[in-house]
Amino acid sequence: MQRLPREFDPRRVFLRFGIRTVILVTFAAFGSIGFGRSLATLLAMSAILCVVLALARRETIFQSALNHWDEATAYAALYFLSVAVNLSSPL
Repeated sequence: MQRLPREFDPRRVFLRFGIRTVILVTFAAFGSIGFGRSLATLLAMSAILCVVLALARRETIFQSALNHWDEATAYAALYFLSVAVNLSSPL
């Protein structure tokens, strides 16, 4: 059985984050409840997904390398920013 690497290259993490964000924005553009609420909902779900992945991979929370915990923090920050701009929470 092949073991997954414990640390990712930071460029790979930034690329993964960027691609996911572009996908989220694309799906939010076609959301039936409006772009802002759709984006906020997708960002919240992405943050939860990253937390679940970090727990499944048993990543440490304050590691020197970037990991899923850092992605979850970034998605949560974007969620709260989108909620503040829209002045309404979808959740």
